[in-house]
This record gives sequence, structure tokens and C-alpha cells, in this order.
Amino acid sequence: MMEEAAELETEAQDIAQGIRDYYGKTLQSSADLKTSACCSAGDMPAHLREVLAKLHPEVKDRFYGCGSPIPLALEGATVLDLGCGSGRDAYLLSALVGERGRVIGVDMTAQQLEVAERHRAFHANAFGHARSNVDFRLGDLSDLAALGIADDSIDVAVSNCVLNLVPDKSRAFAEILRVLKPGGELYFSDVFADRRLSRALLADPVLLGECLAGALYVEDFRRVLTQLGVADTCVCARSLISLIDPAIERKIGFAHFQSITWRVFKLPLEDRCEDYGQVATYLGTLAESPHRFVLDDHHLFEAHKPVRVCGNTADMLATTRYAPHFRVEGNKSHHFGLFDCGTDGAQDATPCGGASCC
Repeated sequence: MMEEAAELETEAQDIAQGIRDYYGKTLQSSADLKTSACCSAGDMPAHLREVLAKLHPEVKDRFYGCGSPIPLALEGATVLDLGCGSGRDAYLLSALVGERGRVIGVDMTAQQLEVAERHRAFHANAFGHARSNVDFRLGDLSDLAALGIADDSIDVAVSNCVLNLVPDKSRAFAEILRVLKPGGELYFSDVFADRRLSRALLADPVLLGECLAGALYVEDFRRVLTQLGVADTCVCARSLISLIDPAIERKIGFAHFQSITWRVFKLPLEDRCEDYGQVATYLGTLAESPHRFVLDDHHLFEAHKPVRVCGNTADMLATTRYAPHFRVEGNKSHHFGLFDCGTDGAQDATPCGGASCC
């Protein structure tokens, strides 16, 4: 048992060093990537593109994400950016939370954080802030306690194509849930596989660095969260990832990969959609999305139009930071069986009011 634990620890250290080398030395800009996982600025909602235009060019050039996992309703929030890299998303979030809010960026690659750190004053000035509201910390995102991040202290955690790089994913998700406030939200984009992948692939620095070797099998992701007490999750957006490099395709082309953006709430939800006769109405009060609010890929709320919702959806809207923007009628005093939460409602809508995978 002790030998097995030692082997796993050695493997984790080797993986961590491989990631540091790939993102700190091998990659010099997003042009060096060998898959189609990263998004262009054109895939962002307009309000994020406006902020992106204000970011320092070096910060944008060293971005290696696979989506835009930045939700709405962030004014004044404390946001944790897991795997912040050179700080692109952290600085987008800095503008959105405003001077009353705070952003904590965590990354394990010192070279990336050096880029982020040297542009703090630049971005504070660009956003009209008296001082920077961003705090960068070097460390392991599966051990947030070691970085001084307390229980129930974070409103929103985001991550952009990083959790696949963490060897112990169960521990990482447990840490995220620990630091989220009750009703808090994990909103993240990452690479997922259509099958379980051999651990031997983790020894390939390119497959690891390109976010393929560590990609979670979607069903195993569901199981990990279930074991941690998360009974329901929301898929916001998804897109196929092309293996544009022939050498990579030969090594791992047997599997299919997607970039998926998820919402995960720290709420005591049920494992099925149950009908309590509840109705939710979006009030149209979010400035970035006055006409509609998209919760996930099958929940579109047009402003001022009442929509029947299941108990879980009602809780996601009424007991989180979205509550001021919704009127939720009804309670759980009467149960009417399973609720038909179909998947047709929001497929053609702008994904999730901020997330957009390529």
C-alpha cells in the first residue's frame, strides 16, 4: 500500500513538472498549440470582447484556454480563477467584479504568473480601478488550503481548460466545493473524452500539455461529483476538438474529445428533475443580457416570460446570486412526480450568458 502511494506521488510530481515545462518553456504563445481547443475572440459575447480589447497583448498571447467560462452577475463577487496562467480570464473577471469585487488567480507555473503579475497596474489603470483587485498565488489547485483559501469564502470559481491537468481530480473538485460559499458556483470549460484513457498517456508531455492525456471520461466526471454530494450539473456549451497535428492524431486519435462548459452549484439538489409546480420569470435586469438568460443548453428564459421549472432549477435561480434577477413562484409543499427537463429549449441560444466553446 505504501509503495503504491509512493508511486502515485512520484507520478503526480512528474506530471506537475511536465506541465510546468510545457507551459513555461515549450509554449510561447497560443499559436504553438496543436489542437483546436482554444477559442478566438470572436466566440465571446460582445460585453467580454469589449473588456478583452483592453487587456495587455502579452497576457492575451499567452492564453491557452478552451472556452470562455465567465458567467453573468459578477459585480462585487469574490471569484477564484483556477489555473489562471498569464491572467487573461483573471483580468476579464477583474473588470466584471468591479472595485468592490476580488479575483484570486491560482497557477502552478511560475513563468506564467510572472507574466500576469507584471501587468497588474496596467489593468487596474485600464479598468479605472484605484488599485488592483487581483491576487495571484503560485501553487496546486488541488490543495487550496495551502494557499490560504478558506472554507465558504468564494462566490464563483472558474477554470479554463486546466482541471484535466490535475492528477487527483476528486481531490481538486472536493477542494473547490470546500471553498465555495453555499449557493456558490463552479463554472468551467475543459476537455472531456468519450472513454477512459490509459494512464500511460500521461507520460507524453505533448499529449498532457495539449489537455488530451488527462481528459476525464464524461461519465467518470459525473461519478466523481456524485461521490462529493453533487447530484445535478448543467452542460452549458460543447464543441468537438480537432486533432490538427498528425503526430498527435496517431497517438490518441482512437478517442474523441470535446470542450464542454459546465455549471456546478454548491446546493443540496435532487438527483432527478422533480415537479413541484414552480414557475420562474427572468426580470431582464442583467445589463449584459437584458432580453434573455440562458442557464444551460436546455433552459432559456426570455425576459418577463414565466417558465415552468423543476425543483432543482428553481433552487439554482432562487438560492444563488441570480436570485435578484428572477421571480420564482411556488415551493415544494406539493409534489407532482418527475419533471420533463427536455433538451430543446436553448440549443440555438447564446450559451449561458458568457460561456462559449468554439
